[in-house]
Amino acid sequence: MARPGRLGIGIIGAGKVGAVLGAALRGAEHAVVGVSAVSENSRERAETLLPGVPVLEIQDIVERSELVLLAVPDDVLGGLVEGLAKLGAWQPGQLVAHTSGRFGVGILQPIRAAGAIPLALHPAMTFTGMSLDLTRLQDCTFGVTADAAMLPIGQALVMEMGAEPVVIAEADRTIYHAALAHSSNHMATLVAQGSQLLREIGVEQPENMLGPLLRATLENALASGESALTGPVARGDAGTVAGHVEALREHDAGGSGDILSAYLAMARATALRAAKRGLLSGRQFSGIEAALDSEDTDARNADGPDTPGTTLEGN
Repeated sequence: MARPGRLGIGIIGAGKVGAVLGAALRGAEHAVVGVSAVSENSRERAETLLPGVPVLEIQDIVERSELVLLAVPDDVLGGLVEGLAKLGAWQPGQLVAHTSGRFGVGILQPIRAAGAIPLALHPAMTFTGMSLDLTRLQDCTFGVTADAAMLPIGQALVMEMGAEPVVIAEADRTIYHAALAHSSNHMATLVAQGSQLLREIGVEQPENMLGPLLRATLENALASGESALTGPVARGDAGTVAGHVEALREHDAGGSGDILSAYLAMARATALRAAKRGLLSGRQFSGIEAALDSEDTDARNADGPDTPGTTLEGN
């Protein structure tokens, strides 16, 4: 016999997220009644992760579903919800959940007039769109936003997928998503930049050099926070930092300059946070600041009069 409370679920968007979450919910014995898939890649993904599930038009999916999972890009979500509302597609008592990190349930306001129930369920992980993501969900958290009475439904769905629900207030969704994007997306950029530099000096497999270092750094940072800070900025080694700036300036000359600008921005942020927490003395902070400002000084000497430098109090 089927477990109680099983739902007929429709997946709108067979991207990397939608197909995986659909498979996870199917694994919890919910019935996936239909999936929308436009591109060849999404059709192949649906066939692999949701075998036997029919590929349907969006309106047909909404009509057949007790829970509609909207796994579409942020910029598409609002227009899709509103368009279906104008067509009278939403149904009383129907659950409608989106997977956007940026939005809470406010963007689902058009479904309320029809008596449908909005949920925001955002998985805080990156997806490959392959079956290995189902295992990774076991270590994943979801940012859950819903009306107070409906929170248990959202939390239960997340737990059935094997993940941990964390309640995020509606007003906090954007800063929540910014925190995740800043941590994850920018880390990928930093890794790519580091790999590029190593590859350009002849290191054939930079991932072998960076992998152990970055994994240890991440584990230490998650376990110990900023007390795990190490390296020349945290030590107040201004000479080394100045050397880095000079080398990166020469490297980026005539190019995009993205590596130097990223180094300067992150080194300044690191120094500021270290100083505020007493990890750097005022003198050490000033030395690091001067080393980082050497790039700005060169630019000001070329372009015009000096402007005031950064101060600890001003940041």
